[in-house]
Amino acid sequence: MKSIHALQLPLLAAVTLMAACNNNSTTQQAGADSTKVPAFEVSSIDSTVKPCDDFDGFVNGNWKKNNPIPSTESRWGAFNVLDKQNKEVRLKGIILSLAEQKDLKKGTEEQQISDFYRSFLDTATIEKLGITPLQPYLDKINGIQSLADWAKVSGDLQNIGISAPFGFGVDADARNSKMNAVYEGQDGLSLGEKSYYERQDSSTVNVRSEFVTHVNKQFNQAGFKDADPGKTILDFETKLAKIQLSNVQLRDPVKTYNKAPFSELKKLAPAVDWDAFADIQGIKPDTLIIQDKAYLQGASALLKSTPLETLKTWLRWQTLSHFASYLPKPIDNENFHFFATVMRGTKAQKPRLERAIRATDGTMGMPLGKLFVKKYFPESSKQKVSEMIENVRTVYGERVDALTWMGDSTKKMAHKKLASFTYKIGYPDKWKDYSTIDIKPATLIENIVSASHFSHKEALDKIGKPVDKTEWGMTPQTVNAYYNPLNNEVVFPAGILQPPFFNANADDAINYGGIIAVIGHEFTHGFDDQGSQFDADGNLKNWWTDKDRKNFMALSNKYVRYFDGIEVLPGFHINGALTIGENTADLGGLTLAYYALAKSLKGKPEPALIDGYNWKQRFFLGWAQVWHGNSTEAALRNQVQTDPHSPARDRINGPLPHLKEFADAWAGTPGNKMVLPDSARVVIW
Repeated sequence: MKSIHALQLPLLAAVTLMAACNNNSTTQQAGADSTKVPAFEVSSIDSTVKPCDDFDGFVNGNWKKNNPIPSTESRWGAFNVLDKQNKEVRLKGIILSLAEQKDLKKGTEEQQISDFYRSFLDTATIEKLGITPLQPYLDKINGIQSLADWAKVSGDLQNIGISAPFGFGVDADARNSKMNAVYEGQDGLSLGEKSYYERQDSSTVNVRSEFVTHVNKQFNQAGFKDADPGKTILDFETKLAKIQLSNVQLRDPVKTYNKAPFSELKKLAPAVDWDAFADIQGIKPDTLIIQDKAYLQGASALLKSTPLETLKTWLRWQTLSHFASYLPKPIDNENFHFFATVMRGTKAQKPRLERAIRATDGTMGMPLGKLFVKKYFPESSKQKVSEMIENVRTVYGERVDALTWMGDSTKKMAHKKLASFTYKIGYPDKWKDYSTIDIKPATLIENIVSASHFSHKEALDKIGKPVDKTEWGMTPQTVNAYYNPLNNEVVFPAGILQPPFFNANADDAINYGGIIAVIGHEFTHGFDDQGSQFDADGNLKNWWTDKDRKNFMALSNKYVRYFDGIEVLPGFHINGALTIGENTADLGGLTLAYYALAKSLKGKPEPALIDGYNWKQRFFLGWAQVWHGNSTEAALRNQVQTDPHSPARDRINGPLPHLKEFADAWAGTPGNKMVLPDSARVVIW
């Protein structure tokens, strides 16, 4: 949902930022401009590995050896390299050019971008001010005298993006997708997911221990006098985690949709002054959609039994942690140490200038995106991607017709949904007006707050109004893509429509294994375990027969068990139930892309070998290339516990044994590790 205090889209199923591309490849179409970036670097291949034993090791073995994780990263692969190029080369050039200009008109996007960048680089002012920019919020916390006061201050802090144990957001009503509604949901865990508070393995226990140390150090550096704050906060959040839904349970769109009158909040959680909490945020709907009624009951009891001083300490922590990366160096460095080094294994923080570019992009992303696409996104790419999307749509329809596990009435509805898919490519057709965000060159915290107030007001203005289906959930420069079930749309920003994902000069097979598989991935999200519960209009409504749904879930559950069996690190297995949506989308995307490629070649001469590989093999080379990557152990553990996407290696290798086409392309035999018998394969689409 679009949060009141920040743009978030948790219902979206998206390709995640994972890793990065190499830009020196050799495979390309005959006649292509050799000065352009070709498609695939054969030197990445480690020929000592058998492709049907470890395809990732075969395709990317040498790439991994030659591309260790930079000290400033926790993962490194195709997504990361392209993201770095977009931000630290292209956006950097745009921002530095603006920063050199004088007398930019107040309120223009150019002035906002330039002055935000300057404010992040103005470390002298940041160090001089210390935590004084936070003092107005800390004074409100210090002034709390009752639980009612605490609710009001918590609501006020949510206006600028600071978490409470629960929060409001705005998004399309899942059962009436043309209209916006208010959602209420759980929040407030510093470690991100309840498993971090429950697991007893040594690495997770160590994270909790480090967290206590981290909080104590940050409170000391901020000059706070709370007694034993680390233990206090961990104890409170552990109790909070115990009553929250897990990330797997949160994937159920039916159980997390509970429409009720606003007054029901008071009955479920009487310890919370909901009028004060909502009024100060400007929210007072007649109805809202509650994520989990049992959680509200538990949270109410927890708040009532928790000492008020503990709740105030927790609010101080949330405020300090939220702004830590914009505060003086000791606080900023300690924030990086815990959340980047301890949690993800990142060794060194990026240089301040690079961080300034990324912070500017994070706050002024759409205005920057407007300048980005003018300079770097050719309109020809938009047309080409539109054609590819329609090819995937056609093949998906053919695959639906051929299904043996789905009956005719469900197939009819599947075709209706498929025909209703819309798509966005590159960038928005209309740009929003951001002129009311007040950005100044020497007030970093205030700039962040102003941008938060803008997002808050933007969300408020949508309550009870029709959904604007032209709106984007990602900036154009983002290296990502997504499917939105409420709009029944797939979205492909300009940022990802570059090598190695899409290369106009590349061999078709490489492109089909790359961008076409990504397109197929996003299409498949409309029919995964979550997306399949939304109809052609984007409403949460069953359109399946009971028999067909049962057949579909049997296949999905078999795939869940398959991924459950993959051990990423000792004691850390992939959570098949958490990752089923993304894993299904990968399998579907590969299937659709492969048969779209085969369809495009029908009636034509057999394509020539390139670098010794036939077109079928090159298709799978393209797939493995876009997911290649290295990761720290800490990042892998974090991903397994929190991320609905499987690790990169398992996104490459995981679906391939279920594709007979893969074994045929690489002459796999039953003795190979990645060749499954037909009875063990999962074939959904």
